Amino acid sequence: MLYKYFVAGVCAICGLVLLQTRSNAQEQNSVTASDTLRFELAQIEKYFLDSNLQLLAQHYNIQSSKALVEQARKWDNPVLSTNQNLYNNQEGFFKHGTVYDAQGNGTPQGEIFADLEQLIKTAGKRRKQVDIARTNVSIAEVQFDATMRSLRLTLITDFFSLQQLLGNAALYLENLDRINGLVGAMQSQLQSGNIARKEYLRIQALKIGILQNLADNTAAIEQAESELKTILRIHGNEFIMPRSGETPQAKMPDMGILSMLDTARRYNTDYRAETCQLQLQRQNLKLQKAMAVPDVTIGVDMDQHSTYVPYYTGLNIGLPIPLWDRNRGNIKSAAFMADAEEANMKQAAVKLENDVLSAYKKLLSQVRLNTEDNKQFYTDYYELYRNITDAFHKRQIGMLEFLDYFNDYEHTRQQQLQQTYNLQMAKAELNDVVGVDIVK
Repeated sequence: MLYKYFVAGVCAICGLVLLQTRSNAQEQNSVTASDTLRFELAQIEKYFLDSNLQLLAQHYNIQSSKALVEQARKWDNPVLSTNQNLYNNQEGFFKHGTVYDAQGNGTPQGEIFADLEQLIKTAGKRRKQVDIARTNVSIAEVQFDATMRSLRLTLITDFFSLQQLLGNAALYLENLDRINGLVGAMQSQLQSGNIARKEYLRIQALKIGILQNLADNTAAIEQAESELKTILRIHGNEFIMPRSGETPQAKMPDMGILSMLDTARRYNTDYRAETCQLQLQRQNLKLQKAMAVPDVTIGVDMDQHSTYVPYYTGLNIGLPIPLWDRNRGNIKSAAFMADAEEANMKQAAVKLENDVLSAYKKLLSQVRLNTEDNKQFYTDYYELYRNITDAFHKRQIGMLEFLDYFNDYEHTRQQQLQQTYNLQMAKAELNDVVGVDIVK
């Protein structure tokens, strides 16, 4: 009884796979049945761009960096300071103004001092700080592109992985259907005494093996579904059904290797990030050298009653004397950091070239594997498998020969699905490392 429930449960879960074999001509929208969302790759990418929260967070980082550019442009605020008498023993608190004698002569009373100062940065420090802030904006933009690139590659991987798993499930269900037919027929033959019990048990063992593979495949489907739903912010019990769209073309990009490398240097996010980091360290070195030049403070002050004339107004000019601290430590540190980024940049250039060549060779290998001759072979082999099943049912071939063909067919079909997946992923990897889609 438990066995029957197990079989029924597995078949119910994997029943969705049968949708994969239906014609796409009747599909109208990306969202169809109430619990099934059907996407082609282009549709799922658009859905991803419209809904992913990680991209939204990175977008806020860009806006934050742009705000710091505006802040870097601002001058330092002027400083206003004042000093006045608070208390004396004869007059008490805050005695200010003028005291007049009998002849009308006025004598100022109390003391008030005020000073207004403005810091003026020299050696282009403010401009250099603005340049650094702008480079930080570029870094934030590259980080946004890198996040989108990483999530998009994960999305594509999960999409084609799910497509392969659904293909495997369809294969298992197809084989299960054929085995169920054989089990029913052999049970009648066993009761009539026309076959040995061991042959019947061998077919039953084959059926149990298919059910186990189907259950393991279903678990992998659920894992891929979970990852896709997380990336797409899809909640609930919706089932994402990849639509195959057009048959993937096994062809190389029109762009040559040298053009690919030039394109990758412009668009690959890892390489662009290193370029921005090198630029940032060079700008920081310039800033640290400028910091060794003293800034100037200019101000005016007014003194009411403590100088040689009442209501004195003076000009203040001040600057620190670079006697002990000439910022040499920070300059050396910035120089070493710039040298380190130079080395990182060279390493990034080597890595980029190797990654592009490696991805190109992987795609070339898959294109050579997916030939028209191979496609015809799979078609012919499927027809042979159908004939073998019918021949075994009619007792024209033995058990061992049937099992060999059965296992070979399952392996061959899985190999076909794997080749399709490998071709799609080789294209995705090349597009990813170049930074733009150069092959469809």
